[in-house]
Amino acid sequence: MRITPELIEEHGLTEEEYRRIVELLGREPNLLELGIFSVMWSEHCSYKSSRAHLKKFPTEGRRVIQGPGENAGVVDIGDGLCVVFKIESHNHPSFIEPYQGAATGVGGILRDIFTMGARPIALLDSLRFGSPDDKKTSYLLKGVVSGIADYGNCVGVPTVGGELYFHPSYNRNCLVNVMALGIAKTHRVFRARAEGVGNPVIYVGSATGRDGIHGAVMASDVFGEGAEQKRPTVQVGDPFTEKLLLEACLEAFETGCVVGVQDMGAAGLSSSSSEMASRAGSGIEIDVAKVPRREEGMTPYEVMLSESQERMLFVAKKGGEERLLEIFRKWDLNTAIIGRVIEEKVLRIKENDKVVAEIPVSALTEDAPRYRRPSRRPPWQDELKRLDTECIPLPEDYGGVLERLLGSLNIASREWIYTQYDHMVRTNTVVLPGGDSAVLRIKGTQKAIALTVDCNPRYCYLDPYTGGLIAVCESARNLTVSGAIPLALTDCLNFGSPERPEVMWQFEKTIEGMRDACLRLGVPVVSGNVSFYNETGDVSVYPTPVVGMVGLIEDVKKHMTPWFKKEGDIVALLGWHSEGFGGSEYLAIEHGLERGVPEFNLERELKVQQACRQCIMDGIINSAHDISEGGLAVTLAEMCFAPQRTFGVKIKLNKTDTRADALLFGEAQSRILVSFSPHNRAKVEQVAKKTGVNLEILGTVCGERFVVEGLIDADTERLKRLWKGGLESFLEGGRG
Repeated sequence: MRITPELIEEHGLTEEEYRRIVELLGREPNLLELGIFSVMWSEHCSYKSSRAHLKKFPTEGRRVIQGPGENAGVVDIGDGLCVVFKIESHNHPSFIEPYQGAATGVGGILRDIFTMGARPIALLDSLRFGSPDDKKTSYLLKGVVSGIADYGNCVGVPTVGGELYFHPSYNRNCLVNVMALGIAKTHRVFRARAEGVGNPVIYVGSATGRDGIHGAVMASDVFGEGAEQKRPTVQVGDPFTEKLLLEACLEAFETGCVVGVQDMGAAGLSSSSSEMASRAGSGIEIDVAKVPRREEGMTPYEVMLSESQERMLFVAKKGGEERLLEIFRKWDLNTAIIGRVIEEKVLRIKENDKVVAEIPVSALTEDAPRYRRPSRRPPWQDELKRLDTECIPLPEDYGGVLERLLGSLNIASREWIYTQYDHMVRTNTVVLPGGDSAVLRIKGTQKAIALTVDCNPRYCYLDPYTGGLIAVCESARNLTVSGAIPLALTDCLNFGSPERPEVMWQFEKTIEGMRDACLRLGVPVVSGNVSFYNETGDVSVYPTPVVGMVGLIEDVKKHMTPWFKKEGDIVALLGWHSEGFGGSEYLAIEHGLERGVPEFNLERELKVQQACRQCIMDGIINSAHDISEGGLAVTLAEMCFAPQRTFGVKIKLNKTDTRADALLFGEAQSRILVSFSPHNRAKVEQVAKKTGVNLEILGTVCGERFVVEGLIDADTERLKRLWKGGLESFLEGGRG
């Protein structure tokens, strides 16, 4: 087939990129080769617009076993064990077909974990949807949650936490980011390398079909009208096969016959084969006629570009292939030897004995385009940061404001979602969904790990640098209030089109903020994902750099939860009050404004987290909760909503020279609410003094009412009902 300009455009390649392909090959490509280049050079696979900026992240640390560049990051937790974790996006597929898009997102991230030799023990999800008034929002949310629940529950991996955010910028482009974590032995971590000339290449998993062809290209394009018609590019998942594949792979790793392994994710067989060869400095030869198929008449083009799910590519030690095949057959999986590692550094594809494509491995990987896209600060950015508080009236009813905030979709309880997930399977879960972070015990040890995903996209829109700082620091704070020391993070950077200079400016500044926070907190980036082109027409989503972070608790008995434990405890603030409420949910809901920037000080952040962890380690506080969306009042109310009972609280705001709405509803960072017994007050004060942190006694846990002296006097049970019912009332008959 003759390669025409129209065909090049259909494959998502520019004229300049096509000329580069011809130059690298020394000839015109055939259709199969063009297809392979199109997926491997897509933004989704090549990171061609982001690589230069991702290098700014710190990626090394004393506990880091594997940083970016593999299927997942690996961090040592002691006792001969390590955690393996990563976060990935499945945004476009989830908008086109929410159930399957989300389900296959779960399946893909699980395979990234167990390809490294780890057993997955936890899933978390970070979800973004459009305005509640958009007719598709409720439909998309329900479909995505069902997809995540059904896939995770069937595989037997608990979904233990997550986050949910609504904003009109996601109206036509929802975000579905899924994080997975597994446990492995430090001496048995596997990598995606095609090493050893002559070693056989083994296919295992579901048979290959036509679903998902050009999925990577679709994920690297903006949406226009008729996006829903792209359903054929969305893969179809089978969690029961995934479970078989998981167990078969873990058994295969015990044989000593595995050289390398990679999931067939985006770009399918094309990416797994070429990337494994690239990492090993080798070549690979594949005969597509030997690939198990579920459809008749599939061409080599379709086989190599299919993104059918639940498939893996193994490189076995020569002589050990039959042992692996026996294991895969025992688990009732499709399997076949489809190729071998070769000395020539090429990806050679045959159909029976005929060579149908041959491409230098480096042309698909190292020589893929690298762009320094134009970057420009948008002219409207300065205006966003301006906030004239004198023009904003004080509330007439502070209790009414609190009620509206607690029932708002960005703050209300997520119970409707997480009760659909089996978050107790495998019996590792210590802290259930609903806290600041999930906590899971590591069986056979005294240790536990804490996990969280977090990002406030409004902050990143108002000031990308500060938003990036806060995304990292709030994730670390979520772990800290659980009693964990932050170890490392994985990120999913969701942005609009990199071809727009203002989007690239947002991307660059966000990364710089995240980098500076990582360096100061000592938290390296060990894995991640970039998702560009999250826009429809000329409307881009808010910059959304989701941070998934993992922390270590040396003694699981010393984990902490956010809820009050007993009446008579003192309630206190670790941190400093602020006069501002820029970027807050209060400002958006009560005044329809998205302006200003939350107050943030990186040095204060470090001190507050150190003080809180020390208090937890010393056993002198009974609860700790990070102040975030909704400010102090919402955080205080959430501490009253304990799983077993509802507490009352009475506090007094001592800073009378500051606006009461800023004190109650402002979202200044680096603040943690704690509670403790009166006899521990001196010890808490001593820790605060030693770490240089302001400690302000606010009041007492008591009674059945929520009282802020002179401002709010509300029934706590009523507040809890509003908080618990906010999301459910929307989904079961309200708006959307």
